[in-house]
Amino acid sequence: MARIQVLVAHPQIEHSRVSRRLAQAARDAAAQGADIEVRDLYALYPDYLVDAAAEQAALADTQLQVWLHPIHWYGMPPLMKLWLDEVFAFGWAYGPGGTALQGRDLWLATSTGGPEHSYRSDGYNRYFFDAFLPPYDQTAALAGMRFLPPFVLHGAHRAPADQVEAHAQTFVQRLLCYPRWPELDDLQACELREVPADARPTGAADGA
Repeated sequence: MARIQVLVAHPQIEHSRVSRRLAQAARDAAAQGADIEVRDLYALYPDYLVDAAAEQAALADTQLQVWLHPIHWYGMPPLMKLWLDEVFAFGWAYGPGGTALQGRDLWLATSTGGPEHSYRSDGYNRYFFDAFLPPYDQTAALAGMRFLPPFVLHGAHRAPADQVEAHAQTFVQRLLCYPRWPELDDLQACELREVPADARPTGAADGA
């Protein structure tokens, strides 16, 4: 089994129904010998002082990185975004010499409060859920990673307990059988996007 890191980012994990259960399922699999590391960002960095060097070291041998977090305002929670800003650094994750993650896989495991039918042109979220994924896809592409089809549970607030449990069991089974996923046969390796040395950013990845 390839080495897997599950990065959990939930600001109030004690109140979570989905992220907490998926994280526990991954921990249980690790306790039974699976090569899975679960890192809870809000437990590690309650002060928001991310240790970028430690996080980069934790990714050294990881083939699959899982970002496990709920959708907050159509994106990732704040500490997850800070982690990304600090860890996916120019010259490490992208740009000249930034090939540390090239050839790896990135999998988003997420949940939404709104039901699936709210993510339509006639729903209150106005767009299909896929319309909110390009930042994840492009982040992976810039690092030379392959962005795998996301694992999503919509309507998490009202999902019955048996649905949440079935979702968690599917999640851990996917982890245990990675990379033997049939759909990966149709996904090509991501072509690394070259970023010139003079494009070194001062903050955001686009240099703005």
